[in-house]
Amino acid sequence: MLDTFSARLAQRLYELRSSHGWSLDQLAEFSGISRATLSRMEKGEVSPTADSLGRLCAVFGLPMSRLLMMVEDTFVPRVPFERQSEWRDPETGFTRRSVSPPAPDLAGEVLEGHLPPGTVITYETPFKPGQEHHLIMLDGSLTLTVDDTPHDLTGGDCLRYHLSGPTRFETSATRGARYLLVLI
Repeated sequence: MLDTFSARLAQRLYELRSSHGWSLDQLAEFSGISRATLSRMEKGEVSPTADSLGRLCAVFGLPMSRLLMMVEDTFVPRVPFERQSEWRDPETGFTRRSVSPPAPDLAGEVLEGHLPPGTVITYETPFKPGQEHHLIMLDGSLTLTVDDTPHDLTGGDCLRYHLSGPTRFETSATRGARYLLVLI
């Protein structure tokens, strides 16, 4: 049984597909995710991976943070730690915490990511092409490839970029990474 947040995410994925008038077969064709996996996600039988959420967000034309915001309760100015939703990729162990979630009246948002050692996550298509990103390394090391250019980052480094193509997050076999990602 999935937690409440994951159950709401499953319902939202179903609603998004339905609002586009797509069958599971059509969404499978557009996203490259099997029909069976999509069905299990929508029924809340499995939690989506970072890769599958990335693919679905690209198909639906919205940033992952917007999708996750749609699952959140409501906007409040103060976001206590215990109310910052966290999502964990069951396949890689990658965790993503929404420190400052998107809101209708705010331009930016802040995410905290933690990638275990030996993790590779690739996003083929940006969720929102041209979006401004500021990745601040808190701890560990990470190779972030943006538009075919690799950037080796360690604690304290900041990488600023406009996202326009594929990205690849990779940690070494011995060291993970913890970072903040500011999206504007």
